[in-house]
Amino acid sequence: MEKKIKKKKAKPPLKNRQKKNHSLIKKAGILYSEVKKKYFPTEAQYLTEKDAFRDATIIASYLKKIKIKPLLYLGNAALAEKLRKDKPDIVLNLVASVRGNEYLASTIPALLELLEIPYTGAGILGESLAYNKFLVKKLLEQNSVPVPHYQLFNTPSDPIDPTLRFPLISKLNEIHGAVEITRDAVSETERHLRDRLKFLINTYNQPVLVEEFIVGREITAILLEGLNKKVYFAEKVFNKPNDKYVFATFEDQWLDHDNEAFHYQKYDDPLLREYVKKAFEVTRMGDYGKFDIRVDPSGRYFFIDSNSNPAFGPKEADCAIANILDLYDISFVDILQRLIQNTLRDASGKKLLPITKNGGENNE
Repeated sequence: MEKKIKKKKAKPPLKNRQKKNHSLIKKAGILYSEVKKKYFPTEAQYLTEKDAFRDATIIASYLKKIKIKPLLYLGNAALAEKLRKDKPDIVLNLVASVRGNEYLASTIPALLELLEIPYTGAGILGESLAYNKFLVKKLLEQNSVPVPHYQLFNTPSDPIDPTLRFPLISKLNEIHGAVEITRDAVSETERHLRDRLKFLINTYNQPVLVEEFIVGREITAILLEGLNKKVYFAEKVFNKPNDKYVFATFEDQWLDHDNEAFHYQKYDDPLLREYVKKAFEVTRMGDYGKFDIRVDPSGRYFFIDSNSNPAFGPKEADCAIANILDLYDISFVDILQRLIQNTLRDASGKKLLPITKNGGENNE
C-alpha cells in the first residue's frame, strides 16, 4: 500500500503566529522614529515627532517594571543589523516616519516580517493604508462605515465636486498628527479653499483630502485587541465658547499647553462600537487603533480620522490612548501587558476556502 504523504500546512503571517510564551519574554525592542529637523518640510511636522526618543525611554521604564529588558532602536538603515545581533523576543513598533516620510513607516513591519520577529501594531498592509487617507475613506465608505462627503485634490485647480457643501476642511492626505489642522483649515468659500490647496500642495508636495466639515460633537475611540476586541470611547468636551467651528486644532494638541482646549469624558453607544470594530477590520489595523468621529446635531456619526499604531505611551507622555483608558481605570502596565500578550497569542491564521466542483471558491 502506498504511504500517504502528509502535506504541511502553510504558515500564517508572522502577525498571526506565536513565537514565544509571554512568560518567556526576556527582552523587548522599542523601535522609534529617527527625528532630525532636516527630514521635515515644516516645523509643525517636526514637532509631532520631536519627543520620539523621550517617549521610548518612558515606555522602557514600564517594561522594566514587568521584568522585561528594553532595547531601544532607531528606525533607520542600521536597524536590521542591530536586530539580528540582539535578537529581541518581541518589538514594540513606535516608528511613525522614516527620514521624515510617514508612508515609509510601512517598511518597518516588512523588515520585522523578514527577520521573523513578533511586533506590535499593524502589519505591512495596514500601515501602508494608514498613510493614504483617501483610500481609508473609500474602504470605510464601501463597507458602510459613515464618512463625510470628500474629494481628493491633486492640484489646486482640480474641479470641485458639485455635491460638496461648504464649509469644507482640508487635510494633508499622507500626514497625521493634525499637521496643518488650524483654524485656517476650514473654508467657507471657493477662493479660500483654492488658496489653502495651493499652500498645502506646494509646501508638502502631496495631495490634499477635502471633506465637509461636520458641525457637532467629537468622539475618540480606542480599540484594543485581545481574546476579543474592546472599544473605549471618550468625548472631547471643548472649552471654545467663541469659536465658530469647534474642533481640535494642531495648536490645541501640540502647542497651547497653558489653556486646556478640551478634556475627555466617557461616552458609549453600541452602534458606534460596531462601526469602530468594522473600521478596524477593513483598514487592516492590528493590536490597537484610534478613530476620531464627529456627531452632527441629529445624532449621525461620521468617521473623520483613522490611526493605526497611534501615539503610544502612559499619561506622562500625554497621548490619547493612556488618557482615555485612564477614564476606565486601565493602567498603562495593563495596556502594555495586553499588547504584548495579544502580539504573541497563538492564532491559526486564515483557512483557504474549499474548491467547488466548478473550480470556483465556495463562498457560503
